[in-house]
Amino acid sequence: MKQQPEAQNTTSFIFKLEVMLSDTHHTTALEQLIKKLNEANFADYRIESGIQLGVLMEQTKQLNPDIVPVPITSLEEKIVPNGNYSEITEPSNIFTKVNRYMNDNTLIRLVLNKGLGIKKSIPCRVLRMDEELQLITVYHVDEKQVYTFHLYEIEDIIA
Repeated sequence: MKQQPEAQNTTSFIFKLEVMLSDTHHTTALEQLIKKLNEANFADYRIESGIQLGVLMEQTKQLNPDIVPVPITSLEEKIVPNGNYSEITEPSNIFTKVNRYMNDNTLIRLVLNKGLGIKKSIPCRVLRMDEELQLITVYHVDEKQVYTFHLYEIEDIIA
């Protein structure tokens, strides 16, 4: 993928989304997706996973034509994992704790909820955090990769 020079006074944004493609095989659907992403000239992208749409989901949609779409929650409306409102009422406490881990270069384990029942537990070190956007960037010590997570994805921080 080609690198695009950033214009002066621009900010980068990362969006997480799901895309459904129909094709005869998952490899041709993936090829179709990659082609479209490359044509869009995004600065970068990552395809993390793929699933095959089940028959049950399609039947449910057909049997319920009056399905009301759910609005996308904005960043202003803080999403609360597992109904734990104490984290949202005191986000500075979380960032104070994470800031200490970052400054001490402490090895921590993040327990993440990636949605759809998918949970991950990763050993990492905190590299950076953005309190305004509620983002935490970490270095995964096993995979030797850098990842950025939203605060609402983190279920637990174990030091």
